[in-house]
Amino acid sequence: MQKPASLFLRSARRGLTLIEIMVVIALLGVLGTVIAVNLTDALDDNSADAAKLQMKQIGSGLQMYALKNKGKYPSTSDGLDAAKKYFAGNKVPSDPWGNEYSYFSPGTHSDAKYELISLGSDGKEGGEDHAADIKSWELE
Repeated sequence: MQKPASLFLRSARRGLTLIEIMVVIALLGVLGTVIAVNLTDALDDNSADAAKLQMKQIGSGLQMYALKNKGKYPSTSDGLDAAKKYFAGNKVPSDPWGNEYSYFSPGTHSDAKYELISLGSDGKEGGEDHAADIKSWELE
C-alpha cells in the first residue's frame, strides 16, 4: 500500500531533533578545544623561538658596544640600558611575553662576557616546557 503524498511532505519538512542538535554542538566543542590547544602550543613555540632570536640580536648590539668601549661590556649594574643605542629603536627590547631580560656581566655560567635570561611565558624563575627559562649560554 502506498503512503499518501502528504505524509512524504511532512517527513521531508521534519527538522533536527534536540538530541541531534546537542550531539552536533558537543562535537563542535570538542573540535574547537583540540584546535585551541594546538594553536596555543604553536604560539608558545614561536614565542620561545622569537626570544632566542632576540637574544642573539641583543648579543650583536652588546658586541657593538664592546667594540666602541675597548672590549668592555656594560656591567651588571649598568644593565642593558647602557647599550640601548645599539638596539633597534634605541631601546632595550622586552621578551615576547613582555618581561625584561635579566642581564649579567661577566657571565657566571659560562666563559661568555655576558649572560641573558628570559624567564619564559610564566615570568618566573624555573618552569618547564613553554614556561621554561631561556638562557643565552644554552643557545646554539
